[in-house]
Amino acid sequence: MHISPYDKGNIYNKDPLRSRKLLLHKREISKLAGYISRGGFTLVPTKIYFKEGLVKVEIAVAKGKKLYDKREAIAEKALKRETERKFKIKNLQ
Repeated sequence: MHISPYDKGNIYNKDPLRSRKLLLHKREISKLAGYISRGGFTLVPTKIYFKEGLVKVEIAVAKGKKLYDKREAIAEKALKRETERKFKIKNLQ
């Protein structure tokens, strides 16, 4: 994860791309690794916040969309965009 260095910092700023510790039990890490190795799953950060000088990240395991789901979502977005555009034109007249 890239955490930008503090702008007003000095030479003691850390490397923004350095590896960071994942503070979990070995069993929890292996469980997450198992999900990822199966394929179709990924780890997604849901919340990122600072607490007492540490960066805390809440992660979730997510399953990717199937191709037909992606096509449906794209079609729905296009339809929504088209109806909003027509509504906007109608209200301007």
